[in-house]
Amino acid sequence: MSSCISAIGTANPENKIDQTDIFQFMANAFALNDINRSRLKSIYDHAGINYRYSVIPDFGYTNPDDFSFFEKNAGLEPFIPTEKRMQVYQQQAINVAVESVKDCLKGRSEDIYQQVTHLITVSCTGMYAPGLDIDLVERLALNRHTERTCITFMGCYGAVNALKTADYICRANANAKVLIVSVELCTLHFQKHNTLDNWVANSLFSDGAAAVLVESNAQAGSIAMESFYTEFLPEARNEMGWYVGNTGFEMRLTSRVSKQIKNYIKPITHRLLKHAGLDIGKIGAYAIHPGGKKILEAVEHALELPEESNTYAYEVLREYGNMSSATILFVLKRMMQSGDFSGKRILSFAFGPGLTVEGMVLQMH
Repeated sequence: MSSCISAIGTANPENKIDQTDIFQFMANAFALNDINRSRLKSIYDHAGINYRYSVIPDFGYTNPDDFSFFEKNAGLEPFIPTEKRMQVYQQQAINVAVESVKDCLKGRSEDIYQQVTHLITVSCTGMYAPGLDIDLVERLALNRHTERTCITFMGCYGAVNALKTADYICRANANAKVLIVSVELCTLHFQKHNTLDNWVANSLFSDGAAAVLVESNAQAGSIAMESFYTEFLPEARNEMGWYVGNTGFEMRLTSRVSKQIKNYIKPITHRLLKHAGLDIGKIGAYAIHPGGKKILEAVEHALELPEESNTYAYEVLREYGNMSSATILFVLKRMMQSGDFSGKRILSFAFGPGLTVEGMVLQMH
């Protein structure tokens, strides 16, 4: 018996910001000269992103007088401390999370919220206690005895671990209805140290939330979760990291991440398929976490896939940017809505600190 994803909902903050406006903000924040401004523009031009979302409107402004979060000066000094960033997270994460759940459960019976037996929250961009899980129980009027699990600080692959946990729950309890809520406010953690890693990170990340309902009984249009596989690469441990600093969480993201994925994803795919008891010919579609354009291209090259295999991943990247753990769920939602994958097995990957590769085999009903 396998569990299934029966519904996915998504939401974003109200501030939809053009990538060109974010470039102007970043070039000013880094106080770049003409040469380095041109280098930064090249990164933005080739990121494959048109828009990103943020709980902070300031990224759309070039005049510091318009700022409402950062200090109103060109240097943004004193730079915003972690405490203030976490206060905004506590205020804003719940709102985006609730909207994603409403989108997920719309059209269901009025008592669906009371039917939820388990709640799994996912986030690597903020924390507090009593936390997002309890706030969701109260805001959504879930049962107070709803069992809660929090998956934190696992980066872009966190939602896969939530799906895996939900699968375990449903296999143990056929009557379970598991609600997963992934919410990431990545832009709260903008860092202005003038490094190439920060240039790249600040060109990619965005804010968003996704909610998933997981149940035991497959329905038409649902996605069965058939198999999971995880592997981390200790030799690439230092290529990606996420650390709590005095001015927010600090990302380590080197240019070698996509190269490491390109080198290792093919043998990892072979081991995943062996674990699932399948061969590559049984895979009819792909759902790859769009951590960046280079990551998608690395997977395509290593697995000899056409660019069209990642159509929905490129769409999500272009329209939303990288929303960390929520992003893969945005991709799966689009695949569900398309109606193009009935009966097909989907091979899915997400990547994060470790360097960790989380994979799963899904099947669309």
